[in-house]
Amino acid sequence: MKKIKKTNAVRILDDLHIRYDLKTYPVDEEHLDAVHVAREVGMPPEQVFKTLCVRGDKTGVIFAVIPGNSELDLKKLARISSNKRCEMVHLKEVLPLTGYIRGGCSPLGAKKAYPVFMDETCGIFDCIAISAGMRGMQILASPDDLIKATKATVASLVVD
Repeated sequence: MKKIKKTNAVRILDDLHIRYDLKTYPVDEEHLDAVHVAREVGMPPEQVFKTLCVRGDKTGVIFAVIPGNSELDLKKLARISSNKRCEMVHLKEVLPLTGYIRGGCSPLGAKKAYPVFMDETCGIFDCIAISAGMRGMQILASPDDLIKATKATVASLVVD
């Protein structure tokens, strides 16, 4: 059996004694989107949450964690995060800011503990998937445990 490398995100869950499963999948550089990842791990895309790196005009960098098949509503995020406006962080800034690359960004274990905002639809599932902090690996855990671990604010964040 192949030993799975533990990422910072996984170590944080271990330190907090949070139960989780890890699911690995082959990485396809051409398809890093959450819908493709959901297909690879055998879950519906609305249950595989993607982590988006966003910048608020007042708060600076924040993470938005939303279902893989949804679009982030920047106005909703701005309102809930006490910003006047939010914009996506440019892709070339994501690695220096978070320590993560596209397709492997996790709300856990980034370079800094950025505020996390998670879409309220996480609560309809017993288990959701988030990136483990590297391409090809997802953490499967209860939404309540992930909210606790990330200290997330839960709200409606997606385009209706």
